[in-house]
Amino acid sequence: MAVKFDAVVATPREGKFNKNHARRVRVSGLIPAVVYGAGQPSVAVTVDPRVVTKILHSESGHNTIFDLDVTGESATKAMIVDWQNEPIKGKLLHVDLKRIAMDKPMRVSVPIQLSGIPVGVKTAGGILDQVLREVEIECLPADIPDHLDIDVTGLELHGAIHVSDLPHGGKIKFLEDETSLVAHVTIIKEEAAAEVAATTEPEVAKKGKGDAAAAPAADAKKK
Repeated sequence: MAVKFDAVVATPREGKFNKNHARRVRVSGLIPAVVYGAGQPSVAVTVDPRVVTKILHSESGHNTIFDLDVTGESATKAMIVDWQNEPIKGKLLHVDLKRIAMDKPMRVSVPIQLSGIPVGVKTAGGILDQVLREVEIECLPADIPDHLDIDVTGLELHGAIHVSDLPHGGKIKFLEDETSLVAHVTIIKEEAAAEVAATTEPEVAKKGKGDAAAAPAADAKKK
């Protein structure tokens, strides 16, 4: 069930948009932001960082669609498309908001979540390696999933899952190459090296024995 968020209220900014202006905005408890998209002019605004942070930390994260109220404009739907955090304390410093047309397809990246323990891990000592953690899709805004879940329980050693194996209906389209590897069950590198060594040892031993047999013959020729 989708979580309902409070509308993000945005107030247009005025004056010079420099570092001092941004600092004053943050001191007041707000953060600078930019609103654009839907064929309308971009607007420099201020927003409440607590509301935006709550959205970013939700299950759907930056793919969350929420109500945006910009003073002087009609209410619209929007998404977070970019944001900047303070590097040490992690406080939100700036955010870009995009107006969304609910009747037009859009491109987003959706997280891939694996569930279960592969049989190749349980019985064959393999390890599960997730190569692709997000996949780009295209769909209507209302059809954007929080994440794509796939059960990997049946994966045997050297088994693999590709983009084409991810669950999806007719509402979303994968923009990623459907042959791209998502996850596979492989063996630890040390074990792989040991297997290679085991297969090459008999050949080395055989070669050594042949060399030993050839040595007396070479000595006989010299005599």
